[in-house]
Amino acid sequence: MGKYKMIANALPNIPWQDKPEGWRNSPLWRYSDNPIIHRNPVEGVARIFNSAVMPYQDGFIGVFRGEQTNGVSYIYLGHSKDAIHWEFEKEKIHFVDEDGKPFMPVYAYDPRLVKVEDTYYIMWCQDFYGAAIGLARTTDFKTFTRLENPFLAFNRNAVLFPRKINGKFMMLSRPSDSGHTPFGDIYISESPDLVYWGRHRHVMSRSGNWWEGLKIGGGAAPIETSDGWLIFYHGVTNTCNGYVYSIGGAILDIDEPSRVKYRCENYLLTPEEWYEERGFVPNVCFPCATLQDEPTGRIAVYYGAADSYVAVAFGYLDEIIDYIKEHSKVSETDTELGKR
Repeated sequence: MGKYKMIANALPNIPWQDKPEGWRNSPLWRYSDNPIIHRNPVEGVARIFNSAVMPYQDGFIGVFRGEQTNGVSYIYLGHSKDAIHWEFEKEKIHFVDEDGKPFMPVYAYDPRLVKVEDTYYIMWCQDFYGAAIGLARTTDFKTFTRLENPFLAFNRNAVLFPRKINGKFMMLSRPSDSGHTPFGDIYISESPDLVYWGRHRHVMSRSGNWWEGLKIGGGAAPIETSDGWLIFYHGVTNTCNGYVYSIGGAILDIDEPSRVKYRCENYLLTPEEWYEERGFVPNVCFPCATLQDEPTGRIAVYYGAADSYVAVAFGYLDEIIDYIKEHSKVSETDTELGKR
């Protein structure tokens, strides 16, 4: 029995690799055969990265950012038996509106995938006369019904919570601008129906920690635990050689997730391997999904690497939470309710 508990299902076929001997400085360690998805994975697609996966039926399913050879990103569907080796559908996902008519985004990138009750939801960044959040639902991964834009432009990095809180859908997002966002804080919003959104509250700001001093943004879907909502997010710093994206961790209050209980001042993963440091956009670790197994406390974190590959890292719930707590540094704007 672990020190902390995940409110999650058993996943006995979770991909896993034991911690390498001598590993230090982080509760996450990389899969030795990373990257799990290389360049040119399917005809017409040059790179897949910044993508989300989850268990489905007797295997796994995922929504993947496919950068086409013409430079335009769309979302592709992938299937896997072991969540490591993936097969992709050749055609991009075709979205329809509530009446079943075609309703395709101009472009779509950085998807997240979350199951709430009996429905799967996909969130991504798209064009709504500026960068904005796309949202769609499916129950069978055959028909994908796209909803109207939940928020105004400009916004990115949206991720739903895996259950309603006080009867409301909850979603993290990162308001931005039309450029490369020289700012960025994480906010939370709620909705009774995925159409009308309100009670927008601030969650956390960029910090004085070197690796997240420029901006931050939501990553994988929050994991419900006995200590609160565990989130993996990305933090960005600006160096003399360009931006660097790292993975951070925090724990939000279970009933008021606009309050941050613990926030790790250290990164959990930062670009160090060739597939993270070298690629189309170098020096990027960008988390988008996790898999978790409640009985063992195992967590697999999926992240985009250098805007060119998909990689995975592993960790134990107890070690991750302990590390976040031991290195926690929160500010007043983290711990307050987030409304002014």
